[in-house]
Amino acid sequence: MNSLKIIKKLWNVVSTCVVILLVFSAVFLMGTRILGYRVFNVISGSMEPTYSVGDLLYVKEVKPETIEAGTAITFVLNENLVVATHRVVEVDAENNRFYTKGDANETPDAAPVHFNNVIGVPQFHIPLLGYVSDFVQRPPGMYIALGVGVVLILAVFLPDMSGKKKEDESKESE
Repeated sequence: MNSLKIIKKLWNVVSTCVVILLVFSAVFLMGTRILGYRVFNVISGSMEPTYSVGDLLYVKEVKPETIEAGTAITFVLNENLVVATHRVVEVDAENNRFYTKGDANETPDAAPVHFNNVIGVPQFHIPLLGYVSDFVQRPPGMYIALGVGVVLILAVFLPDMSGKKKEDESKESE
């Protein structure tokens, strides 16, 4: 009987730690929008070694007028709403344009970036978390993540519920 209580307590500690870890992961994956960050996956190597493929970028909105040459910016690249992050190599404040270049690219980007297309400036990144984010945002990863969440919720609450039923049954039999 004593070993059963120890196993149950150990299970509660482990399952609680796993749930806490998943909640923190979800906060990082969903982004901290409350704090004003937008989250983007790095899908090309144009900014290596600064940002690698699979990194998760946390981008904060800034006023374009405050951005200087040498700053990495995240921006809408074209009419298909493709998003890119490259470094500003020149600011044309008169025409509201940035000239950009990927750190790993030999030449600057062909088209300048208009101030209106700037999303923000990357504040920090988490290596490899972009792969996880990408996986859980579409099937089958979405279904797996939901399934794992349901199993964890059940694993946390079922032992307590079954223990209460047994206690209720033992009280009724007395």
